[in-house]
Amino acid sequence: MSEDFSYTPDLISVSDDSGKEYVFEVLDRVETDDGRYVAVIDYFENPEDMLEDDGEVIILKVSEEDGESYLSQIEDEEEFAEISEIIEERLAALFEDTEEEDEA
Repeated sequence: MSEDFSYTPDLISVSDDSGKEYVFEVLDRVETDDGRYVAVIDYFENPEDMLEDDGEVIILKVSEEDGESYLSQIEDEEEFAEISEIIEERLAALFEDTEEEDEA
């Protein structure tokens, strides 16, 4: 029996102050009492390019202003540590579940 596995990444596009556009793949979204956050990695259309990347996970805070969503760095060290821990635990659990399914 052949199984068809397809994957469609959750992509977001971000422009910096100079107008340069960056595309990221969303790994996780987290909402706490203090705010909303997103964990992303660089997105590459060519999978070969991904192999050369360091795979750094970037955690950003989601802000709303005039109906628009904005992403920004988390300036507060305690807030960053708290959100990083939540995301790390969630991603670790996700990969553990995936490994268990592969073993079955």
